[in-house]
Amino acid sequence: MNDQPPTSFFKRLLASLGPAIITASVVLGPGSILSASKIGHTYAYQMSWVLIIAVIMMIAMTALSARLGIQLKGTICDELAERAGRPVAAATGVILFLIAACFQFSNNLGVLAAVEPFMQEGRDYSLAIIIAMNGFIILALYGFKHLYGLIEKLMKLLVAIMIIAFAINLFQVKPDWLKAIAGFIPSLPEQAANGAGMKEVMTPIVAMYATTFSVAGAFYQSYLVRQKGWTRANLKQGLIDSTLGISMLGLITLMVLITAAKVLYQNPDVETLTSVSDVATSLEPGFGKSAMVIFSLGIFAGAFSSFLVNAMIGGSILADGFGLGGYIDQKWPKLFTVFALMVGMAVAIYTKTMGQKPVGLIIFAQSLTVLGIPMLAIAMLWLATRADMKGENAIPAWMKILGFIGLITSVLLAIRTAVNLLS
Repeated sequence: MNDQPPTSFFKRLLASLGPAIITASVVLGPGSILSASKIGHTYAYQMSWVLIIAVIMMIAMTALSARLGIQLKGTICDELAERAGRPVAAATGVILFLIAACFQFSNNLGVLAAVEPFMQEGRDYSLAIIIAMNGFIILALYGFKHLYGLIEKLMKLLVAIMIIAFAINLFQVKPDWLKAIAGFIPSLPEQAANGAGMKEVMTPIVAMYATTFSVAGAFYQSYLVRQKGWTRANLKQGLIDSTLGISMLGLITLMVLITAAKVLYQNPDVETLTSVSDVATSLEPGFGKSAMVIFSLGIFAGAFSSFLVNAMIGGSILADGFGLGGYIDQKWPKLFTVFALMVGMAVAIYTKTMGQKPVGLIIFAQSLTVLGIPMLAIAMLWLATRADMKGENAIPAWMKILGFIGLITSVLLAIRTAVNLLS
Protein backbone atom coordinates (compact mmCIF):
# COMPACT_ATOMS: atom_id res chain seq x y z
CA MET A 1 0.00 0.00 0.00
CA ASN A 2 1.49 3.27 -1.15
CA ASP A 3 0.44 6.26 0.90
CA GLN A 4 0.17 9.55 -0.92
CA PRO A 5 2.63 12.15 0.42
CA PRO A 6 0.95 14.92 2.35
CA THR A 7 0.10 17.93 0.24
CA SER A 8 2.16 20.99 1.12
CA PHE A 9 0.53 23.95 2.81
CA PHE A 10 1.26 26.13 -0.23
CA LYS A 11 -0.47 23.67 -2.57
CA ARG A 12 -3.47 23.42 -0.26
CA LEU A 13 -3.61 27.21 -0.18
CA LEU A 14 -3.58 27.43 -3.98
CA ALA A 15 -6.21 24.70 -4.21
CA SER A 16 -8.47 26.65 -1.87
CA LEU A 17 -8.32 29.70 -4.11
CA GLY A 18 -10.77 29.79 -6.96
CA PRO A 19 -13.79 31.98 -7.69
CA ALA A 20 -12.86 34.68 -5.15
CA ILE A 21 -9.51 35.32 -6.82
CA ILE A 22 -11.47 36.32 -9.93
CA THR A 23 -13.72 38.54 -7.82
CA ALA A 24 -10.68 40.15 -6.19
CA SER A 25 -9.13 40.68 -9.61
CA VAL A 26 -12.04 42.71 -10.94
CA VAL A 27 -12.27 44.81 -7.75
CA LEU A 28 -8.53 45.52 -7.62
CA GLY A 29 -8.16 47.78 -10.63
CA PRO A 30 -6.72 51.22 -11.38
CA GLY A 31 -9.37 52.85 -9.18
CA SER A 32 -8.28 50.88 -6.11
CA ILE A 33 -4.60 51.57 -6.74
CA LEU A 34 -5.19 55.29 -7.30
CA SER A 35 -7.50 55.74 -4.29
CA ALA A 36 -5.07 53.90 -1.97
CA SER A 37 -2.20 56.03 -3.30
CA LYS A 38 -4.17 59.20 -2.70
CA ILE A 39 -4.94 58.13 0.88
CA GLY A 40 -1.24 57.48 1.53
CA HIS A 41 -0.32 60.76 -0.17
CA THR A 42 -2.83 62.78 1.88
CA TYR A 43 -3.04 61.00 5.24
CA ALA A 44 0.07 58.79 5.40
CA TYR A 45 -0.75 55.64 7.40
CA GLN A 46 -3.67 57.09 9.35
CA MET A 47 -6.60 55.69 7.37
CA SER A 48 -5.56 52.05 6.94
CA TRP A 49 -8.38 51.04 9.28
CA VAL A 50 -10.95 52.09 6.66
CA LEU A 51 -9.44 49.54 4.26
CA ILE A 52 -9.64 46.81 6.93
CA ILE A 53 -13.36 47.48 7.46
CA ALA A 54 -14.00 47.47 3.71
CA VAL A 55 -12.20 44.12 3.37
CA ILE A 56 -14.23 42.55 6.19
CA MET A 57 -17.47 43.75 4.58
CA MET A 58 -16.35 42.45 1.19
CA ILE A 59 -15.45 39.03 2.62
CA ALA A 60 -18.91 38.75 4.19
CA MET A 61 -20.76 39.80 1.02
CA THR A 62 -18.63 37.54 -1.18
CA ALA A 63 -19.11 34.57 1.17
CA LEU A 64 -22.87 35.23 1.23
CA SER A 65 -22.98 35.28 -2.56
CA ALA A 66 -20.98 32.03 -2.73
CA ARG A 67 -23.48 30.33 -0.37
CA LEU A 68 -26.34 31.46 -2.58
CA GLY A 69 -24.58 30.19 -5.68
CA ILE A 70 -24.08 26.77 -4.12
CA GLN A 71 -27.42 26.38 -2.32
CA LEU A 72 -29.96 27.95 -4.67
CA LYS A 73 -31.52 25.76 -7.35
CA GLY A 74 -30.71 28.30 -10.10
CA THR A 75 -28.60 31.41 -10.50
CA ILE A 76 -29.55 34.59 -8.64
CA CYS A 77 -31.27 35.97 -11.75
CA ASP A 78 -33.10 32.63 -12.23
CA GLU A 79 -34.36 32.83 -8.66
CA LEU A 80 -35.36 36.49 -9.02
CA ALA A 81 -37.28 35.65 -12.19
CA GLU A 82 -39.09 32.75 -10.49
CA ARG A 83 -39.85 34.50 -7.22
CA ALA A 84 -40.27 38.15 -8.24
CA GLY A 85 -40.86 37.97 -12.01
CA ARG A 86 -38.73 38.15 -15.12
CA PRO A 87 -38.86 42.01 -15.29
CA VAL A 88 -37.02 42.21 -11.95
CA ALA A 89 -34.31 39.83 -13.15
CA ALA A 90 -34.06 41.66 -16.49
CA ALA A 91 -33.78 45.04 -14.73
CA THR A 92 -30.97 43.66 -12.55
CA GLY A 93 -29.11 42.46 -15.64
CA VAL A 94 -29.60 45.68 -17.58
CA ILE A 95 -28.47 47.94 -14.74
CA LEU A 96 -25.37 45.86 -13.97
CA PHE A 97 -24.48 45.66 -17.67
CA LEU A 98 -24.81 49.42 -18.14
CA ILE A 99 -22.64 50.11 -15.09
CA ALA A 100 -19.98 47.66 -16.33
CA ALA A 101 -20.09 48.95 -19.91
CA CYS A 102 -19.98 52.62 -18.91
CA PHE A 103 -16.95 52.16 -16.67
CA GLN A 104 -15.17 49.74 -19.00
CA PHE A 105 -13.46 52.69 -20.71
CA SER A 106 -11.58 53.47 -17.49
CA ASN A 107 -10.18 49.92 -17.48
CA ASN A 108 -8.88 50.50 -21.02
CA LEU A 109 -7.25 53.74 -19.87
CA GLY A 110 -5.86 51.98 -16.79
CA VAL A 111 -3.93 49.53 -18.94
CA LEU A 112 -2.63 52.46 -21.01
CA ALA A 113 -1.55 54.28 -17.85
CA ALA A 114 0.65 51.32 -16.93
CA VAL A 115 2.56 51.50 -20.23
CA GLU A 116 2.57 55.28 -20.74
CA PRO A 117 5.79 55.85 -18.76
CA PHE A 118 7.61 53.64 -21.28
CA MET A 119 6.36 55.27 -24.47
CA GLN A 120 8.92 57.22 -26.43
CA GLU A 121 8.37 60.95 -26.34
CA GLY A 122 6.56 62.10 -29.46
CA ARG A 123 5.15 58.65 -30.19
CA ASP A 124 1.73 57.59 -29.03
CA TYR A 125 0.68 53.98 -29.47
CA SER A 126 -2.46 54.36 -27.35
CA LEU A 127 -5.03 53.59 -30.03
CA ALA A 128 -3.10 50.58 -31.31
CA ILE A 129 -2.78 49.19 -27.74
CA ILE A 130 -6.49 49.67 -27.02
CA ILE A 131 -7.58 47.97 -30.25
CA ALA A 132 -5.06 45.12 -29.94
CA MET A 133 -5.99 44.45 -26.32
CA ASN A 134 -9.72 44.25 -27.00
CA GLY A 135 -9.14 42.19 -30.12
CA PHE A 136 -7.03 39.71 -28.16
CA ILE A 137 -9.74 39.25 -25.52
CA ILE A 138 -12.44 38.70 -28.14
CA LEU A 139 -10.29 36.10 -29.92
CA ALA A 140 -9.70 34.36 -26.58
CA LEU A 141 -13.44 34.33 -25.80
CA TYR A 142 -14.18 32.47 -29.02
CA GLY A 143 -10.91 30.58 -29.40
CA PHE A 144 -10.89 28.66 -26.13
CA LYS A 145 -13.30 26.18 -24.60
CA HIS A 146 -14.01 25.90 -20.87
CA LEU A 147 -13.15 29.55 -20.27
CA TYR A 148 -13.68 29.49 -16.50
CA GLY A 149 -10.60 27.36 -15.80
CA LEU A 150 -8.44 29.47 -18.10
CA ILE A 151 -9.63 32.73 -16.54
CA GLU A 152 -9.05 31.42 -13.01
CA LYS A 153 -5.45 30.46 -13.84
CA LEU A 154 -4.84 33.81 -15.53
CA MET A 155 -6.21 35.74 -12.55
CA LYS A 156 -4.02 33.75 -10.15
CA LEU A 157 -1.02 34.69 -12.29
CA LEU A 158 -1.97 38.38 -12.41
CA VAL A 159 -2.61 38.51 -8.64
CA ALA A 160 0.78 36.85 -8.03
CA ILE A 161 2.42 39.49 -10.25
CA MET A 162 0.71 42.27 -8.28
CA ILE A 163 1.75 40.82 -4.92
CA ILE A 164 5.38 40.39 -5.99
CA ALA A 165 5.63 43.78 -7.73
CA PHE A 166 4.05 45.84 -4.95
CA ALA A 167 5.91 43.88 -2.22
CA ILE A 168 9.26 44.63 -3.88
CA ASN A 169 8.43 48.33 -3.93
CA LEU A 170 7.14 48.21 -0.36
CA PHE A 171 10.33 46.77 1.12
CA GLN A 172 12.49 48.96 -1.11
CA VAL A 173 11.01 52.17 0.32
CA LYS A 174 11.45 50.96 3.94
CA PRO A 175 8.24 52.29 5.56
CA ASP A 176 7.78 53.07 9.24
CA TRP A 177 6.19 49.80 10.32
CA LEU A 178 5.12 51.01 13.77
CA LYS A 179 3.19 53.91 12.25
CA ALA A 180 1.75 51.59 9.62
CA ILE A 181 0.43 49.23 12.33
CA ALA A 182 -0.90 52.20 14.32
CA GLY A 183 -2.99 53.09 11.26
CA PHE A 184 -5.18 50.05 11.97
CA ILE A 185 -6.60 51.85 15.01
CA PRO A 186 -9.67 53.91 13.98
CA SER A 187 -9.10 57.66 14.20
CA LEU A 188 -9.98 60.82 12.32
CA PRO A 189 -7.34 62.40 10.09
CA GLU A 190 -5.27 65.22 11.55
CA GLN A 191 -6.61 67.44 8.76
CA ALA A 192 -10.15 67.04 10.13
CA ALA A 193 -9.00 67.94 13.64
CA ASN A 194 -7.29 71.01 12.21
CA GLY A 195 -10.56 72.30 10.76
CA ALA A 196 -10.44 71.07 7.18
CA GLY A 197 -13.80 70.67 5.46
CA MET A 198 -15.33 67.28 6.23
CA LYS A 199 -16.33 66.82 2.58
CA GLU A 200 -12.72 67.32 1.51
CA VAL A 201 -11.55 64.86 4.15
CA MET A 202 -14.15 62.22 3.34
CA THR A 203 -13.84 62.17 -0.47
CA PRO A 204 -10.66 60.03 -0.78
CA ILE A 205 -11.70 57.86 2.20
CA VAL A 206 -15.08 57.08 0.63
CA ALA A 207 -13.34 56.39 -2.69
CA MET A 208 -11.06 53.78 -1.10
CA TYR A 209 -13.98 52.11 0.71
CA ALA A 210 -16.13 52.06 -2.43
CA THR A 211 -13.37 50.65 -4.65
CA THR A 212 -12.71 47.85 -2.13
CA PHE A 213 -16.28 46.96 -1.11
CA SER A 214 -17.81 46.13 -4.49
CA VAL A 215 -21.34 44.73 -4.29
CA ALA A 216 -21.29 44.09 -8.06
CA GLY A 217 -18.13 42.00 -7.73
CA ALA A 218 -19.56 40.06 -4.80
CA PHE A 219 -22.80 39.48 -6.72
CA TYR A 220 -20.90 37.69 -9.49
CA GLN A 221 -19.25 35.32 -6.99
CA SER A 222 -22.47 33.27 -6.98
CA TYR A 223 -22.04 32.66 -10.71
CA LEU A 224 -18.36 31.79 -10.41
CA VAL A 225 -18.88 29.05 -7.81
CA ARG A 226 -21.48 27.45 -10.09
CA GLN A 227 -19.10 27.56 -13.05
CA LYS A 228 -16.44 26.04 -10.80
CA GLY A 229 -18.87 23.16 -10.20
CA TRP A 230 -19.02 23.52 -6.42
CA THR A 231 -21.78 21.76 -4.47
CA ARG A 232 -22.82 21.55 -0.82
CA ALA A 233 -19.68 19.54 -0.19
CA ASN A 234 -17.74 22.74 -0.98
CA LEU A 235 -19.56 25.08 1.43
CA LYS A 236 -16.58 25.27 3.78
CA GLN A 237 -14.22 25.70 0.86
CA GLY A 238 -16.42 28.54 -0.40
CA LEU A 239 -15.89 30.42 2.86
CA ILE A 240 -12.13 29.76 2.82
CA ASP A 241 -11.96 30.86 -0.80
CA SER A 242 -13.83 34.10 -0.09
CA THR A 243 -11.67 34.89 2.93
CA LEU A 244 -8.34 34.18 1.22
CA GLY A 245 -9.21 35.78 -2.11
CA ILE A 246 -10.56 39.03 -0.67
CA SER A 247 -7.77 39.16 1.93
CA MET A 248 -5.30 39.18 -0.96
CA LEU A 249 -7.22 42.13 -2.41
CA GLY A 250 -6.83 43.93 0.92
CA LEU A 251 -3.15 42.99 1.25
CA ILE A 252 -2.26 44.36 -2.19
CA THR A 253 -4.22 47.57 -1.60
CA LEU A 254 -2.56 47.97 1.80
CA MET A 255 0.91 47.56 0.27
CA VAL A 256 0.11 50.32 -2.23
CA LEU A 257 -1.19 52.59 0.55
CA ILE A 258 1.87 52.07 2.78
CA THR A 259 4.26 52.61 -0.14
CA ALA A 260 2.49 55.87 -1.02
CA ALA A 261 2.49 56.93 2.64
CA LYS A 262 6.28 56.59 2.77
CA VAL A 263 7.13 58.04 -0.65
CA LEU A 264 4.42 60.60 -1.37
CA TYR A 265 3.25 61.98 2.01
CA GLN A 266 4.24 65.64 2.36
CA ASN A 267 6.50 65.26 -0.68
CA PRO A 268 6.83 68.77 -2.17
CA ASP A 269 7.50 67.30 -5.63
CA VAL A 270 4.10 65.54 -5.70
CA GLU A 271 1.17 67.95 -5.71
CA THR A 272 -1.68 65.92 -7.22
CA LEU A 273 -2.30 62.36 -8.36
CA THR A 274 -4.76 62.22 -11.24
CA SER A 275 -3.92 58.77 -12.61
CA VAL A 276 -2.02 55.62 -11.70
CA SER A 277 0.75 56.65 -14.12
CA ASP A 278 1.34 59.72 -11.91
CA VAL A 279 1.85 57.35 -8.97
CA ALA A 280 4.37 55.25 -10.91
CA THR A 281 6.39 58.19 -12.24
CA SER A 282 6.49 59.81 -8.77
CA LEU A 283 8.53 56.83 -7.51
CA GLU A 284 11.35 57.32 -10.01
CA PRO A 285 13.08 60.43 -8.56
CA GLY A 286 13.59 58.85 -5.14
CA PHE A 287 14.00 55.18 -5.94
CA GLY A 288 15.14 54.97 -9.53
CA LYS A 289 13.80 53.61 -12.79
CA SER A 290 13.45 50.07 -11.43
CA ALA A 291 10.85 51.14 -8.84
CA MET A 292 8.73 52.78 -11.54
CA VAL A 293 9.03 49.73 -13.81
CA ILE A 294 8.04 47.28 -11.06
CA PHE A 295 5.13 49.45 -9.88
CA SER A 296 3.91 49.83 -13.47
CA LEU A 297 3.99 46.05 -13.85
CA GLY A 298 1.69 45.75 -10.85
CA ILE A 299 -0.59 48.45 -12.27
CA PHE A 300 -0.77 46.59 -15.59
CA ALA A 301 -1.70 43.32 -13.88
CA GLY A 302 -4.44 45.05 -11.88
CA ALA A 303 -5.82 46.99 -14.84
CA PHE A 304 -5.80 44.03 -17.22
CA SER A 305 -7.55 41.73 -14.74
CA SER A 306 -10.31 44.32 -14.14
CA PHE A 307 -10.51 44.99 -17.87
CA LEU A 308 -11.35 41.36 -18.65
CA VAL A 309 -13.58 40.38 -15.74
CA ASN A 310 -15.61 43.62 -15.62
CA ALA A 311 -16.84 43.08 -19.19
CA MET A 312 -17.50 39.41 -18.42
CA ILE A 313 -19.67 40.33 -15.41
CA GLY A 314 -21.73 42.80 -17.43
CA GLY A 315 -22.27 40.39 -20.31
CA SER A 316 -23.08 37.33 -18.18
CA ILE A 317 -25.57 39.02 -15.85
CA LEU A 318 -27.34 40.81 -18.73
CA ALA A 319 -27.82 37.51 -20.58
CA ASP A 320 -28.95 35.73 -17.43
CA GLY A 321 -31.39 38.52 -16.57
CA PHE A 322 -33.23 37.76 -19.81
CA GLY A 323 -33.04 34.01 -19.26
CA LEU A 324 -30.36 33.45 -21.91
CA GLY A 325 -27.79 31.77 -19.68
CA GLY A 326 -25.26 33.21 -17.26
CA TYR A 327 -22.08 31.25 -17.94
CA ILE A 328 -19.29 32.74 -20.04
CA ASP A 329 -19.04 29.64 -22.26
CA GLN A 330 -22.60 30.18 -23.50
CA LYS A 331 -23.56 32.09 -26.65
CA TRP A 332 -25.36 35.15 -25.30
CA PRO A 333 -23.05 35.92 -22.36
CA LYS A 334 -20.15 35.91 -24.85
CA LEU A 335 -21.97 38.23 -27.26
CA PHE A 336 -22.94 40.68 -24.51
CA THR A 337 -19.39 40.56 -23.12
CA VAL A 338 -18.07 41.54 -26.56
CA PHE A 339 -20.64 44.35 -26.63
CA ALA A 340 -19.37 45.64 -23.27
CA LEU A 341 -15.79 45.46 -24.58
CA MET A 342 -16.76 47.42 -27.70
CA VAL A 343 -18.48 50.14 -25.67
CA GLY A 344 -15.43 50.50 -23.42
CA MET A 345 -13.05 50.55 -26.38
CA ALA A 346 -15.08 53.14 -28.29
CA VAL A 347 -15.27 55.51 -25.32
CA ALA A 348 -11.56 55.03 -24.52
CA ILE A 349 -10.63 55.87 -28.13
CA TYR A 350 -12.87 58.94 -27.98
CA THR A 351 -11.27 60.01 -24.70
CA LYS A 352 -7.70 59.64 -26.04
CA THR A 353 -8.55 61.26 -29.41
CA MET A 354 -10.50 64.23 -28.05
CA GLY A 355 -8.35 64.66 -24.94
CA GLN A 356 -11.30 64.95 -22.59
CA LYS A 357 -13.33 62.66 -20.36
CA PRO A 358 -16.88 61.69 -21.42
CA VAL A 359 -18.52 63.64 -18.60
CA GLY A 360 -22.07 62.80 -19.68
CA LEU A 361 -21.34 59.08 -19.68
CA ILE A 362 -19.66 59.24 -16.28
CA ILE A 363 -22.66 61.07 -14.81
CA PHE A 364 -24.99 58.50 -16.38
CA ALA A 365 -22.95 55.63 -14.92
CA GLN A 366 -22.87 57.26 -11.49
CA SER A 367 -26.62 57.74 -11.66
CA LEU A 368 -27.04 54.04 -12.38
CA THR A 369 -24.93 53.12 -9.35
CA VAL A 370 -27.33 55.10 -7.14
CA LEU A 371 -30.08 52.63 -8.07
CA GLY A 372 -28.14 49.55 -9.14
CA ILE A 373 -25.68 48.81 -6.34
CA PRO A 374 -28.24 48.85 -3.47
CA MET A 375 -30.56 46.82 -5.73
CA LEU A 376 -27.93 44.06 -6.04
CA ALA A 377 -27.40 43.97 -2.25
CA ILE A 378 -31.16 43.87 -1.64
CA ALA A 379 -31.54 40.99 -4.12
CA MET A 380 -28.89 38.88 -2.37
CA LEU A 381 -30.23 39.55 1.12
CA TRP A 382 -33.84 38.96 0.03
CA LEU A 383 -32.92 35.53 -1.34
CA ALA A 384 -30.80 34.77 1.74
CA THR A 385 -33.72 35.44 4.10
CA ARG A 386 -36.49 33.58 2.23
CA ALA A 387 -38.61 31.11 4.23
CA ASP A 388 -37.05 28.12 2.48
CA MET A 389 -33.52 29.15 3.51
CA LYS A 390 -33.69 27.24 6.79
CA GLY A 391 -32.20 24.06 8.18
CA GLU A 392 -29.37 22.85 5.96
CA ASN A 393 -30.05 25.79 3.63
CA ALA A 394 -29.71 28.38 6.39
CA ILE A 395 -27.28 31.21 5.73
CA PRO A 396 -25.04 31.88 8.78
CA ALA A 397 -26.31 34.79 10.88
CA TRP A 398 -22.99 36.65 10.75
CA MET A 399 -23.12 36.73 6.94
CA LYS A 400 -26.62 38.19 6.98
CA ILE A 401 -25.78 40.75 9.67
CA LEU A 402 -22.66 41.98 7.87
CA GLY A 403 -24.60 41.79 4.61
CA PHE A 404 -27.24 44.15 6.02
CA ILE A 405 -24.51 46.51 7.23
CA GLY A 406 -23.05 46.34 3.73
CA LEU A 407 -26.46 47.21 2.30
CA ILE A 408 -26.71 50.23 4.59
CA THR A 409 -23.27 51.48 3.57
CA SER A 410 -24.11 50.96 -0.12
CA VAL A 411 -27.29 53.00 0.34
CA LEU A 412 -25.33 55.76 2.11
CA LEU A 413 -22.76 55.77 -0.71
CA ALA A 414 -25.60 55.93 -3.25
CA ILE A 415 -27.18 58.87 -1.42
CA ARG A 416 -23.81 60.64 -1.32
CA THR A 417 -23.36 60.06 -5.05
CA ALA A 418 -26.89 61.35 -5.74
CA VAL A 419 -26.26 64.51 -3.69
CA ASN A 420 -23.00 65.16 -5.55
CA LEU A 421 -24.73 64.68 -8.90
CA LEU A 422 -27.57 67.03 -7.99
CA SER A 423 -25.18 69.68 -6.70
